[in-house]
Amino acid sequence: MSDSPRPEIPETHKADMIQASLKARESSYSPYSKFRVGAALLTQDKKIYTGCNIENASFGAAICAERTAFVKAVSEGHREFIGIAVATDRADASSPCGICRQFMREFGPHLAVLLVNPDGQATPTSLAELFPMAFSPDDL
Repeated sequence: MSDSPRPEIPETHKADMIQASLKARESSYSPYSKFRVGAALLTQDKKIYTGCNIENASFGAAICAERTAFVKAVSEGHREFIGIAVATDRADASSPCGICRQFMREFGPHLAVLLVNPDGQATPTSLAELFPMAFSPDDL
């Protein structure tokens, strides 16, 4: 793991991202797991894209909130990101699953991550901390 400082979401955007992730969580379609997740992704040009988890009776067809936010942003032409806030219903927050970590890593290791609980309290971390020694485009 590198000694570089943890990337941070600018204070001017942190509260907006936390609130956007909590609001996105409300749109979750999770009738099977009842595990609601919302995400708010900040692009390099300071635009916020949100996403929620969407489950399916065919479990493999489900998509997580983090990937939903990335798909929306990438489909609008964005490729560079500052950070993501991920909100769940858990009091101690919850971190992204392995598939989401791999998906996010495609766009670089220097992504700030806020793990948000239902009260809006955020625990800062980074993708590099959540996913050390990740497989990346550099490995191809």
